[in-house]
Amino acid sequence: MKKRIFSAIMMLFMSLIAVSAQRMNVIFETDMGNDVDDALAIDMLYKYHRSKKINLMAIMLNKEGEYPPRFIDLLNRWYGCKRIPIGVTSRKNNSTPSHAKNFTEVVSNMKDKKGRPLYKQLPQEYNDWKDAVILHRELLSKADDKSVTIISVGFSNNLAALLESSGDEFSPLNGPELVAKKVNRLVMMAGHMENPNYREFNVVNDVPSCRKVYNEWPTPIYTSPFELGERILYPARSIKEDFSWTKHHPIVDAYKCYLPNMEDRPTWDLTAVLYAIDPGQMFNISPAGRIQVKEKGETIFTPDPNDSHYYIYTTAEQRKQILDYFVNLITEKP
Repeated sequence: MKKRIFSAIMMLFMSLIAVSAQRMNVIFETDMGNDVDDALAIDMLYKYHRSKKINLMAIMLNKEGEYPPRFIDLLNRWYGCKRIPIGVTSRKNNSTPSHAKNFTEVVSNMKDKKGRPLYKQLPQEYNDWKDAVILHRELLSKADDKSVTIISVGFSNNLAALLESSGDEFSPLNGPELVAKKVNRLVMMAGHMENPNYREFNVVNDVPSCRKVYNEWPTPIYTSPFELGERILYPARSIKEDFSWTKHHPIVDAYKCYLPNMEDRPTWDLTAVLYAIDPGQMFNISPAGRIQVKEKGETIFTPDPNDSHYYIYTTAEQRKQILDYFVNLITEKP
């Protein structure tokens, strides 16, 4: 009897190890606050993390400001993921204010009827948060080789600084060596593959950093371009109607702040997250090639079977499937 119990325990233990080994390690780079699609995308990541589909190792902010890390912290707590570390950028970029009031500030400062913070958060100064490059190096040094997927849906300043980093207390490897050893792939929302004259926001706000990443990043890069997310509009109707199960929701509040007229919004960042984590049969991949960032921020793709850049695209039928997927996942209780 004892042998059977021991065998059952061992089988359960081994199965838990197998499940853990299947989890994808993910680091998320975001310019949270410039557009509400970052908020919708991070909702997906929290749900993937809590369902053990991924191990969300960290959330890195490539946008400066007091409120983006505070907003991420309150999201961590609201979704029950408060142990996920937050990294902040120490390198300035040319990010411009959004057309609407910054939702990270508005939601961070929301009060309940008694004047208390509506969402729990750590009252921390910007300089008290971990530096993103240091946090990248710390986490990558501890990860298994080729086990980390980095998803970048904002500016490239942190990634460029990581490539410029030297050996430190965490690893003797320099940035390119550490990335090549530990990272499996980089998935980016950037550029425009159909219009060679288009200057996409994430690129033009830090052209030097973006050029450096596309020129020097030592792993495959998969790009979700502007035109993909532009053709899949998240329905504002869902934000208004599908969250009756909760009185307050920080992502809903962020959407309503950013788009007070409740317009549908392109799913630029969501498509990058979905492709990285759960693509199914919903995407097509270009041939191998090279994405070049021009001096003013235009992006040009040139096929080359010996290179390791790819971009993703979709058919009309796939876009319908993707939209249904987004709405079902984001309106799901966390």
